[in-house]
Amino acid sequence: MSQDNRARLKQWLASGEARLQPLTFPQRELWEASPVPAADASNNICAIIKMRGPLTQQICEAAVQKVVDRQEVLRLSFLPGKDGPVQLIRKAAKSVMCFRELAPSEQHPAAIEGLVQGVFSEPFDLVRGPLYRMEVFRRAPDDHVLVFAIHHAIADGWTLGVFVQDLFTAYMESAKGVQTALPPVPLSYADWGVSERAFWQPAELARRATYWKSHLAGTRRLWSPPAGPTLATGKRERWAMNVTAELGCAVRERARRDGATLFSTLLTAFQITLSKWTGADDILVGTPVANRNKQAVRETMGYCSGIVPLRGQVDRARSFSDSLRAVHEATMESFANAMPFAELVKALGEPVVPGRNPIFEVRFALQNHPVPDVALPGLSLKLRMRSTGTARFDLGCEINEEGDGLEVAWLFRLDMFSLEEIQELGRMYAAVLKGVCQSPEILTSALMSNLR
Repeated sequence: MSQDNRARLKQWLASGEARLQPLTFPQRELWEASPVPAADASNNICAIIKMRGPLTQQICEAAVQKVVDRQEVLRLSFLPGKDGPVQLIRKAAKSVMCFRELAPSEQHPAAIEGLVQGVFSEPFDLVRGPLYRMEVFRRAPDDHVLVFAIHHAIADGWTLGVFVQDLFTAYMESAKGVQTALPPVPLSYADWGVSERAFWQPAELARRATYWKSHLAGTRRLWSPPAGPTLATGKRERWAMNVTAELGCAVRERARRDGATLFSTLLTAFQITLSKWTGADDILVGTPVANRNKQAVRETMGYCSGIVPLRGQVDRARSFSDSLRAVHEATMESFANAMPFAELVKALGEPVVPGRNPIFEVRFALQNHPVPDVALPGLSLKLRMRSTGTARFDLGCEINEEGDGLEVAWLFRLDMFSLEEIQELGRMYAAVLKGVCQSPEILTSALMSNLR
């Protein structure tokens, strides 16, 4: 840091214009336990918000400013320190937003997609900030697309829903000429971090580490990394498939009848599919958890979510219903013993290798955090998240509920898997879901033998 910047920082801290805070536990994972640099663009969380109704640039900018004033992570950046980075939280910051009229040649979907990817793919300056970026593309006076990218260090999937709710509220107030600020959040992100550090004392970490050392003993990687340089940065390829509403309803009914969750049911089918695909019976994947059990943090933007390893033994002699009950119990036990991922990696002595995630290489997620579509006469906002294909995992399966149906997005490394192989994996997964709904007592061996 230059002498001028050091002097400016000291002035900010002395005057109260800014304050420093340690990294939260989730943030530490990006710096201490990730196979890609924290600044890599693959850590950008991306969303498209379709906005219907007459919008003006002035009111949009006023609304975004209200959200920036309410949510401190939008005023946050990171400073390098002797013992690692720290959060720099500014007391106030001017909102950043671009408003662009689309020319007729930019109206077709391919052109818009190119503009969208340009917003998503640009990395952030973690020191200077801000760590979000938004552009509004005007297609018509009452038809707009808000493209929103935000760094994972200050956001998770839940954050996007909070952002839409705050933006909608702020826009309606600004349109009515209301000048007052949005009410403060019940718990700021920095205060949430303080409460987490107070809970995760050494004794609690040690107790949970003991569980994981036993639970994960003897696990093996599902595959070996490719020879030569690894793809340590950049986004993964994405391919999405849809599960019909009929099959989606049948899967939910199967979960209900077996006294399990939709997540456990989808995970059990995924473990069986991955076992058939890889030939391994010991399947280890990682899944995100929201970490927002306290009501006070549900209105807070920030990176609160954690990662939990889930281990399953695929027993070919068991029926699917028996397998589901075993997976459900094991999943609940793993969630109950969850601990910060950076601390888990350290406790297990896992090396952090560029291009390879520690502990597991497959991510499985059911994205069931609130994703609101908000509307009033004359104005509506519809949020659609974009799977970025984070480079931290070799393979990801992200499932979103789409009405009664399901969207299954596969994220994968092209240097390890071809699109045709991933499409075959998706076909097998759909076949397993269909098979267990038709014959829940079918033995896993018979179920797997039906997969061609």
